[in-house]
Amino acid sequence: MAGKQEFYWRRLHSLLGVIPVGLFLVQHLVINHFATGGEESFNNAAHFMEQLPFRYFLEIFIIFLPLLFHAIYGLYIAFTAKNNIGQYGYFRNWMFMLQRVSGVITLIFVAWHVWETRIAAAFGAEVNFQMMETILSSPFMLWFYLIGVVSTTFHFANGLWSFFVSWGITVTPRSQVISTYITIGVFIALTIVGVRAILAFV
Repeated sequence: MAGKQEFYWRRLHSLLGVIPVGLFLVQHLVINHFATGGEESFNNAAHFMEQLPFRYFLEIFIIFLPLLFHAIYGLYIAFTAKNNIGQYGYFRNWMFMLQRVSGVITLIFVAWHVWETRIAAAFGAEVNFQMMETILSSPFMLWFYLIGVVSTTFHFANGLWSFFVSWGITVTPRSQVISTYITIGVFIALTIVGVRAILAFV
């Protein structure tokens, strides 16, 4: 019975990592990428998102609660997982371990990013180009954000591969190989978008 419950919890964890958390990540990176068009371009995009109807409902029930569950259960998985890369140096074993490591790094990064932006906004700060420019003017924070974004895009893309497997979308070895190349492409594309956005604030 306990094993069955864990199976369902892991399926829910996987699903929420893609829908809605993963979709929000893609949307967030796209909005941030408007910074490459200059200050006005980014501020207009950010302002548009702030004016969405039912914004607080969406943030709480579509973003924060699913993200919180995914993070908490993800920590449980990370610290109870048995990594065997020393014994079996296969590619997927490395991806298994890196998924857990990137998950912890991503959690730290996202928590800090939310504190610096969303929580600050709740206390009256304006989330705009100038805010991000000020944050990223510190070399430490610049590297922190770069590492955080790369970790986040990897965690999502590699988690997407696991999602396809656990939900029975890729069941054959060939389909899993194809999925590997697709998710590597997703990782590269999202990383380029995220890194370009960060550098646009510098």
